[in-house]
Amino acid sequence: MSESPHTVGVIGGGRMGAGIAQSFATAGSTVVVVENDRAAAAAALARVAAGLERAAERGKLPKPAEQVLDRVSMVTAVQSLPADTELVVEAVPETPGLKARLLTAAERVVNERTVLATNTSSLSVTELSAALNRPGRFLGMHFFNPVPASALVEIVVAPDTEERTVSAALSWCRALGKQEVVVRDSPGFASSRLGVALGLEAIRMVEESVAEAEAIDRAMTLGYRHPVGPLRLTDLVGLDVRLAIAEHLHATLGERFAPPRLLREKVARGELGRKTGQGFYTWP
Repeated sequence: MSESPHTVGVIGGGRMGAGIAQSFATAGSTVVVVENDRAAAAAALARVAAGLERAAERGKLPKPAEQVLDRVSMVTAVQSLPADTELVVEAVPETPGLKARLLTAAERVVNERTVLATNTSSLSVTELSAALNRPGRFLGMHFFNPVPASALVEIVVAPDTEERTVSAALSWCRALGKQEVVVRDSPGFASSRLGVALGLEAIRMVEESVAEAEAIDRAMTLGYRHPVGPLRLTDLVGLDVRLAIAEHLHATLGERFAPPRLLREKVARGELGRKTGQGFYTWP
């Protein structure tokens, strides 16, 4: 059976980072989460704790939630990561400069055997690797929301990624109880490219009054057995996140990924989906 890394660093404690931290802690790793300041760190720890409580209620934890939470600690600087960290996963917003800066800072702290990974859903892993001194130890580990419940991790391999780095990432995914797909670094990888294409077309259908959002989603869940429709999924991911990915794919792959007017308008109004209470659906 595959073993999880002894120590994992997670840069960013938002929804994705907290989910990644929870998953590795549940698998037995000691996890250090990096956040901006004490308030953000406290909020991140609360997210992990809430996720563990939900998992415990569903009978998905091998140990009591508080025992798993004891494996998670918070720091407010990348420089506080332990040097012997086996894996560092960057999970900050989709801003290339921010990601590159934090990955570079982490590389200076950890040892040369540490694997560095980015949780980007669409940015070029190859371009991010250009900022590193050891690009062979770097790859994409694209987790899916919600991380603890999702079965998939997309492993994104850049030209300089070493085979042993890929092997380690595959082993760790299996230790988490997840399944992986390995893809070559390209715009949107496999999952985001296909998912965004479907989501954008669904948004255009709402924009053109083809059908209501709920009807479009029901067509995909009942007719194609999708677990969730493309518009509800857009609300869960965040309309701002979906717009950022679409803009990146539009710039790299062409007009077929041009963001619909309706998407831009909703983001401009602050209708970002579940996190703001309003998107294509109204959320409590």
